[in-house]
Amino acid sequence: MFGLIGKIVGIAIVVFIVLILISCVKIVQQAQALVVERLGAYQATWGVGIHFKIPFLERVARRVDLKEQVVDFAPQPVITKDNVTMQIDTVVFYQITDPKLFCYGVANPIMAIENLTATTLRNIIGDLELDQTLTSRETINTKMRASLDVATDPWGIKVNRVELKNIIPPSAIRDAMEKQMKAERERREAILRAEGEKKSTILVAEGHKESAILDAEAEKQAAILRAEAQKEKMIKEAEGQAEAILKVQQANADGIRFLKEAGADEAVLTMKSLEAFVKAADGKATKIIIPSEIQSIAGLVKSVVEVGTDSKQD
Repeated sequence: MFGLIGKIVGIAIVVFIVLILISCVKIVQQAQALVVERLGAYQATWGVGIHFKIPFLERVARRVDLKEQVVDFAPQPVITKDNVTMQIDTVVFYQITDPKLFCYGVANPIMAIENLTATTLRNIIGDLELDQTLTSRETINTKMRASLDVATDPWGIKVNRVELKNIIPPSAIRDAMEKQMKAERERREAILRAEGEKKSTILVAEGHKESAILDAEAEKQAAILRAEAQKEKMIKEAEGQAEAILKVQQANADGIRFLKEAGADEAVLTMKSLEAFVKAADGKATKIIIPSEIQSIAGLVKSVVEVGTDSKQD
């Protein structure tokens, strides 16, 4: 009986020892760290890998996550320089860089960051007016990140970014802003409409101007073409008249030459010249000057005609 009890106790002791040994083996995962204490005092910070602690003397005080973390704080009431109270909520991106300082630097790191964020935000917004607050998000973010990073450095925390998530002015301010924006949009619309009408009027005037210029240019070209056509017509008519006169003179010359070749006397030649003068007048001249030689021949012809007439009467 006692032997059986002794075996059970022995087995229990062995199992207990094995469990203790197993509990002393610690495996640290990636992006994590273990803060180890020995007899209540800080002993070491274990990084990634397998580690062994002394049973009953050492203990893991805290497992710390080294990844970047995000915390969204509730809206905080702040007062601007022009005494406007608004609600602003922030988002803080932080990362633990020193697990030892994170464990022993501050009791509640997240609450400490939240309170520090609220006080820093009030200090920054208190120096800005409402319009500056609404249009200076990037400036506020930069100032807050710099202030929080310096303040949290003794806690082993690095603040990477701070973002203003929402800026909520009072309802009366929001209504006034909406009315102001509506008036501004209406003003811009009126300006754009006036500019459009102005441009349209200018374009119409330019169109009329270009049309008038084109019409004048067309009239000019038409007048030039008409003048050129008239000139060409006159040239053609002059050339035709000159050619006609040349042909008439050529025919007269050919006739006189023919009479000479036929043995005609001077009186006949003179009569042909007289006929040429008559043709030259063409019935349009009011006065023809005839040389004296032709006048004598004409008198002779008249006498001959009269003699011929008297002979017929007898």
